[in-house]
Amino acid sequence: MSQTSMGREIEVTLPIGYTDEEGRHYKTVVLRKMTGKEEAILADKRNQRNGGKLVTELLHSCTVRFGDMPKNGPSVIENMYSADRNFLLLKLRNITFGSELSARYTCSSCDEIIHVTEDLDELPVRTLGEGESADDIMVELDDGYVDKDGNVHRALSLRLPTGADEAAVAPQMRQNASLGKNALLSRCLKSLGDVPRHRLEALGPKILSELTITDRRKIDRALNQAAPGVDLIREIMCPSCGATFKSSLDMTNFLSQE
Repeated sequence: MSQTSMGREIEVTLPIGYTDEEGRHYKTVVLRKMTGKEEAILADKRNQRNGGKLVTELLHSCTVRFGDMPKNGPSVIENMYSADRNFLLLKLRNITFGSELSARYTCSSCDEIIHVTEDLDELPVRTLGEGESADDIMVELDDGYVDKDGNVHRALSLRLPTGADEAAVAPQMRQNASLGKNALLSRCLKSLGDVPRHRLEALGPKILSELTITDRRKIDRALNQAAPGVDLIREIMCPSCGATFKSSLDMTNFLSQE
């Protein structure tokens, strides 16, 4: 990671990277600090109703260069893996406001409110390993999916979600997080046993809704273990009762400076 132009720009290496239609792979991105232009993007009510679209607009606006790609239009940012987009958001926040983030968590044991100053530079980042693929995450389900003929399908294959997936399911996410998750996973579903591709596309989220909780948790674990990117799970110790609990990073003040 390097900074240029007196701290106004930063060059970073993505955990996964973007592959274009010709098979060329790009992993380095140069970002610039947010300006008043990006404040307007954040304030636009149309963007506020769709987090995926907001991230695309924000990152596209602040991307100076994407590898040696001649153009890096919104479609490139939109079709990046979510893990890479979240990584770029973290770096954009760092260069604009600094690495310190005021966060608050609620103790799961005594409900005490805990105020923490997080150092975003200390968050662990996992990169895609040699021989690993973001497009082939295999899960062997315990209970499996039972089709209309009574056949049980257990071998499931997924890819990691992209910004386009996030934008597409935003309306469902707003109405019902569980249904939104089904819609997201159905877009990432590549295969399920011997179920024909056209049946997978026709059934869509219905397949995910019919899986047992056991299998749904197994899919979650597989995605979390396979997913490169920033680890946003924090381990917090409560000063009042001494309990230790885990929580997702508090993002309330992520794109602002207190």
